[in-house]
Amino acid sequence: MVKPQVILVLTVLILGLAGCKKESPPPASAPVPAPAPQAQAPSPTTDAVNVANITLGKALGPDKKVTATTETFDKGDTIYAVVETTGSGKATLKAKWTYLKGDKTAVVSEDSQTISANGPATNEFHVSKPDGWPVGDYQVDITVNDKSAGTKKFVVK
Repeated sequence: MVKPQVILVLTVLILGLAGCKKESPPPASAPVPAPAPQAQAPSPTTDAVNVANITLGKALGPDKKVTATTETFDKGDTIYAVVETTGSGKATLKAKWTYLKGDKTAVVSEDSQTISANGPATNEFHVSKPDGWPVGDYQVDITVNDKSAGTKKFVVK
């Protein structure tokens, strides 16, 4: 009597050998179709410029980074917003500085800069008011190519 395992192994071997049969090439007179053109995929968005971090402070170091991060400022301070980006390509960064009082807002300043990034970069915006900032709540909104990239709130005391 033949065991069922032996029959199974023989069946698998026969089917495997049958699958190895070579197909005969098409006749020489038959035209060979040209390969279909392949559409190029759009470049990945991982190369686009993105904001990695926004920090506020009163002074910058030689590397254009904030020396001491703070969200509380005095009336006479220059306020720096450092925008660290990743990715590469050309982009427009914008900073919109706003004074907040209750449910009303007033734009203090708007600034933009066009960058050509090739990897991580540090970019700086700042505002100052020689006669002193009014006490209250403020924020800076950062955009990249007119898309919101982050907001930082701060206080002048």
